[in-house]
Amino acid sequence: MQLPDQAPFSSEQRQAIEGAISVLTAEQNAWLSGFLAGIGGNAPRTAPAAHTAHPSKGIPLTILFGTESGNCEELAGRAKELAEAQGFMPTVKDMSGFTPEALSQITNLAIIVSTWGEGDPPDSASTFYKAVMDSKCPRLEQTRFSVLALGDTSYEHFCKIGRDLDQRLEELGAKRYHPRTDCDVDFEEPYQKWIGGALQSLAKVAQPEPARAVVVNGSSSSSNGSAPVPSTNGQVYGKKNPFPALLKERILLNGTGSIKETWHLELSLEGSGMSYEPGDALALIPANSQDVVDTIMDTCCFDPRERVSGNAGSEVTLREALTRHYDVTGLSKNILKKYNEKAGSDKIAQLLDPDNGEELHKYLWGRQIIDMLEDFPIKGLSGAEFVSILRKMPPRLYSIASSFRAHPDEVHLTIAAVRYEAYGRQRKGVASTFIADDLSAGGTVPVYTHTNKNFRLPADADTPIIMVGPGTGIAPFRAFIEERAVNGTKGANWLFFGDQRYNYDFLYQLEWQDYLKKGVLNRLDVAFSRDQPEKIYVQDRLLENGKEIYRWLEEGAHFYVCGDASRMANDVHNALIKIAQTAGGKSEDAANAWFEDLRKQKRYQRDVY
Repeated sequence: MQLPDQAPFSSEQRQAIEGAISVLTAEQNAWLSGFLAGIGGNAPRTAPAAHTAHPSKGIPLTILFGTESGNCEELAGRAKELAEAQGFMPTVKDMSGFTPEALSQITNLAIIVSTWGEGDPPDSASTFYKAVMDSKCPRLEQTRFSVLALGDTSYEHFCKIGRDLDQRLEELGAKRYHPRTDCDVDFEEPYQKWIGGALQSLAKVAQPEPARAVVVNGSSSSSNGSAPVPSTNGQVYGKKNPFPALLKERILLNGTGSIKETWHLELSLEGSGMSYEPGDALALIPANSQDVVDTIMDTCCFDPRERVSGNAGSEVTLREALTRHYDVTGLSKNILKKYNEKAGSDKIAQLLDPDNGEELHKYLWGRQIIDMLEDFPIKGLSGAEFVSILRKMPPRLYSIASSFRAHPDEVHLTIAAVRYEAYGRQRKGVASTFIADDLSAGGTVPVYTHTNKNFRLPADADTPIIMVGPGTGIAPFRAFIEERAVNGTKGANWLFFGDQRYNYDFLYQLEWQDYLKKGVLNRLDVAFSRDQPEKIYVQDRLLENGKEIYRWLEEGAHFYVCGDASRMANDVHNALIKIAQTAGGKSEDAANAWFEDLRKQKRYQRDVY
C-alpha cells in the first residue's frame, strides 16, 4: 500500500509507514485506523482538515457466541474490539441464557458458534439452539445476520450448528448481510477474512440507530482469559508462540495387569509467564511418530529432503513437515475430496456421492490417511502435492490436573494412551503415544494454556460441589480439590470416580484417601465396572445416592461432569433427570425444567470430549 502524494510526511517517514502497513493483516490495519482516529482529535491543528464521517459510526451490532472450549468467546471479544475501532456500537452476548424473544429485538447480529462432538451444540448453547430450531421461535424479519461456524473436518458433521443456525435464521425471515464462513481447527485466517468482510458489508446496508436494550442472562465478554504476561526472557508465550515445556516426570497410573495405559505428566512452565485456573486446559502440540512418517514416505516413494511449505509460510524438508507441521493420520471427507482432485478415482467419487453417506461413513471409520494412499495410489505424487491436501497439526486440549497455587510454575496432565488395531494395522493416538513413547524426561513439548470459563469452581468458596469424573475425566477434579485444599475453603466436596478395576485402575487412589482423612474430600463414591459380573458405572452410583444428591443440589451445590461425551455424559444427564423425579417428586417436564434451571445458573457444568 502506498500513501498518496499529498500525504504530509517526509520520504523517510513515508517509507517507514508504508513498510509497517504492508506486513499488517486486514484486522490489524482496521484496528490501527480506529486507534489513530481516536487519538487524532487531541492533536493540535494549524488549519481545518478534511474529515469524512466513518460509515459505520453508531451502527449497533450484537455479537452472539456459543462456545464449549472458549474459542468462540475469544473471537467474539476480538470482533467487538475491531467493530468498536470502526465506529460500530457492539455488544457481546453468550448464548447461555439468551432467548429467541431477545433475538427478535436485535437489528444487526453476528453469530460465532462451534459444533461439538458429532454435530452437537456447545453445552451452554443447547437451550438457545433448541429454542431457535423450534417451530415456536418468533419471526425475525427485522434482523440482519452473518454466521462464523467453528468445527473440525475430522468429524462427519462439520460445522453443523453454525450451518443449522444460518439456515434457520433465513427461514425465520432474517436477512444475511455477509455469507457464512466455516472454519476448521486452524481458524485464524478464515476468521479474519469473515470479520473484515462482515463489518464492511454491514456498514453498507445498516443505518446508525440507538442500540436497543436487550435484557438477558448472558454475560458480556471482551476476551478469553487475562492478558498474556511476558516471560522472563521478554517473550509472550501463547497460542501463536507456544512455550517449550520441559517434561519433569511421567508416571504410569495403572497397575500391572490393567489393560489400560494412563499417564500422569508433570511439565514445567518456569520462565513462561503463563498461569491457569482450575478448570482450564493445556493445549499440547505433538509430533507424528517416525514409524508413521516412514510408512507414508515408503508407500509414496517420497524424497524426505524435498522442500515443501510448512507452518507460518516457512519452507522445510518433507520429513520435517510430515513430522511436526501436518496431521498425517486423520482421514476425513474433506481430505478424501482434496485427494481425489489429484487422483481422479471413480471409486472415491462414488464414496463422495451425497447418496452414499453410509458407505462413506463405513470407509472412514477406523481408517487413516495411509489407508487412503494404499487403497487409491497416485503414481508420481510429489511431496508438495501431498502436503497441500493435509491440514496443519492441530493442538490437543487436555484438562489440567493440577492447581497452579499448589504447584507454582508446573502443570499436570492425566492422559490415556490410545492404541488399537484396525484393518490389519496397529494404530495409535498421535498426542497420547507421543507423550507415552517419544517424549522423555528432560525433553520439551510446545504448549499454551487455554481458558475455560464454562468450567469453574463456584465464586463462593463455601458452596458444596459434586464432581463426576470417570477415567481421565478425574483430571480437573484433582485440580479442584488441590485448589480448595490450598485455600482452606469450607465448601463440601463429593467425588464420583469410575474405571474398570479397583486394584489396577484407581487413579490417584492414595491422594483421594489422604484427602478423605484430612476432611478436604467429604465423600467418595466409586464404580469399578469389571470387578463383578454385572457392570456398575458412575451413573448407577448417582442413582443409589439420589436423595442425598437432590438435597445437596436443592441447598445450592454445583454439579460437574468430565469425561466421555458420547455415552457417560448423557447417562449422567439422564440419571439427574430420574433423581429429580424420584427424589424430588417431579414430573418428567418439571424435572427437565429443573435441570435446565441448573444449567442456566451455571450450577451444572461439563467438560466433555
